[in-house]
Amino acid sequence: MKNKQDITDVELAVSRWLRIGVLISAAVIFTGLIFFFVQGDSGYHDGAYPHNLPDIMKGLQAWKPYAVITAGLILLILTPVLRVAISIWVFMREGDKLYTAIAAVVLVILIISFLVGKA
Repeated sequence: MKNKQDITDVELAVSRWLRIGVLISAAVIFTGLIFFFVQGDSGYHDGAYPHNLPDIMKGLQAWKPYAVITAGLILLILTPVLRVAISIWVFMREGDKLYTAIAAVVLVILIISFLVGKA
């Protein structure tokens, strides 16, 4: 069993990663907003916005403001998913097989929902 200091250290590490994820996504969104204001448009014409990951990646390569903002939002959505992945690692390290399995199932469900979900 872990002592109280080890648990506190893990909680601090997880909260640090969540903060980093939120800050990175906010920076990407803010960068996209700056591009939008400088360019004066979204980079897409006639309402033809990207709705899948390959198209968003192509827009990112071309520095299209809408694609940059969308990438920031995707990073924000993925931040809690990272938390689940970190939890799996923490539970494995602690030797807690039940919670490792539960967190792994949650991660698989999240990944499947991203792959088959529709907006």
